[in-house]
Amino acid sequence: MRGGANTSAPLCFYGYANMPRLYADAALIPRLDWSMLLKQLSNLFKLRIGVVMALTSVATLLVTPGQTVPAWQVLVLAITVLLAASSAGAFNQYYETDIDARMRRTDDRPFVTGALPHNRWWLLLIGAMLLVGVGTAGWLLNGVAALYIFLGAFFYAIVYTVWLKRRTSMNIVIGGAAGSFAVLAGAAVVDPALGPVPVILAMVLFLWTPPHFWSLAIARHKDYAAVGVPMLPVKVGNATAAKAVLGNTLLLVGMSVLPFFFGLGWLYLAGALLGGGYFIYRSLLLVQDASPKNGMRAFFASLVQLIVLLVFAVLDAQLIG
Repeated sequence: MRGGANTSAPLCFYGYANMPRLYADAALIPRLDWSMLLKQLSNLFKLRIGVVMALTSVATLLVTPGQTVPAWQVLVLAITVLLAASSAGAFNQYYETDIDARMRRTDDRPFVTGALPHNRWWLLLIGAMLLVGVGTAGWLLNGVAALYIFLGAFFYAIVYTVWLKRRTSMNIVIGGAAGSFAVLAGAAVVDPALGPVPVILAMVLFLWTPPHFWSLAIARHKDYAAVGVPMLPVKVGNATAAKAVLGNTLLLVGMSVLPFFFGLGWLYLAGALLGGGYFIYRSLLLVQDASPKNGMRAFFASLVQLIVLLVFAVLDAQLIG
């Protein structure tokens, strides 16, 4: 009993006496802020765009006539499209660090701020993500779907980012094909021999991308002009670009109506007219006043149009079709 008292007292004394020093030492150890890390990675991989592409591919799968696709393949499609789109988004930021640093819209990106190191190891990760995404799609879905997934990433990362963006005002017109490949990938899972509905929806995405980005470029005109990126508003002015937005939006809405004549029903048509009508309305206001404020409103209207179109297409196919 006496021995126990003699041995426990020093331990107890040591613990309490050194508590302040232990806490002080611990405070010197940097702690990883997981929420901040996840935020930076989400920014780097452009997860919002990747999620939109994944959902677009899944929506197209659900509206494409043909065999029933098991739920696990739908999940594989979403993940592989997300992986490929994220790899392309990260490559875009890796390649454009120089201009990102000089644009207010992008000066908080992790390679610019130093939150993530800008080194070649990222290229290895980006390549691995694309390889895993495309390879998994080819293995578990089919080769045609895998090809479209690869082409979507290739068009955004190489055709748009490297070849066109800094050279021509038509950059987003041609580079916009990246979104179309997500549509084709979803349809190819159901039927690699594409029918009229997915082909038309791919054209819808192709026509949607220019007014979507031109509206943003009008809102961020000064940013693009400052770094010498020849977005359409920089080359021709906001007023002329606004007319291009309206013209392209009218073509887009006209194209979005066509699937009604190839098998989709009245519910889809209502969504196409509702979302498309709102985008046309905002485009008209942009023509009347091509201000940055109206440019941003037209940009968000394009997102509303796409979301409404896809939601109503899925509802039509699943509830009525």
